[in-house]
Amino acid sequence: MRSIWRTLDQSLWRDLALVCLAIGVVGLSYGATAASAGFPLWFPVLMGVLVLAASSEFLFIGIIAGGGSPIAALVAGLLVNARHLPFGLAVPDVLGRGWRRALGVHLMNDETVVFAMAQQGMSRQKVTYWACGLGILVCWPTGALLGAAAGSAMRNTDTFGFDAMFPAVFVALILPALRDAGVRRPALLGAALALLSVPFLPAGIPVLAALAGLVGFRYSTDPTPVATTKKEAA
Repeated sequence: MRSIWRTLDQSLWRDLALVCLAIGVVGLSYGATAASAGFPLWFPVLMGVLVLAASSEFLFIGIIAGGGSPIAALVAGLLVNARHLPFGLAVPDVLGRGWRRALGVHLMNDETVVFAMAQQGMSRQKVTYWACGLGILVCWPTGALLGAAAGSAMRNTDTFGFDAMFPAVFVALILPALRDAGVRRPALLGAALALLSVPFLPAGIPVLAALAGLVGFRYSTDPTPVATTKKEAA
């Protein structure tokens, strides 16, 4: 195993380190947002370790801070994390067995899957997956802790732009994907549903409406995405 770790390209290690660092920086925004919303310092850190899913954690915090119910926040987070189902179909062999498999599933996210699938050979996929996952497991809660500490010490975190950090990163990530009409149409549909339902629905529910609309649109245009993916992989 040590020889496998050594054979990974230096450029790949650099890319993994940069991604983990970026996740930690976004964690600063998450922790500061949670602290400014009135959550105790330990809460975003504990969520960061146990959930380890930035988008659903941000969504949960945002819905609660906006006056939404914990149930709506929980359902929204589960819907966002539903993408892990096809992730699991894509990388079952890199997760290992027994307790390693349970930990591997916990480490599963967009970055770990993308980096692993980009490698040639199962050994390289495994090492890349675990290196990225463990790096994020360290950097994300650490960033949340530092951000929460800063948010607790500051009277107004918005002055320093912590509130805008995550939306800015999120927009930067999705903008290239919007060039694809197949992505742009459901994204615009979800945004329209959320905006139209804001005046009429309680906080947090418009997000659920947008997510439900996206799921419905996806399956109305491609009723067998999982089967197609498995067929292509074969």
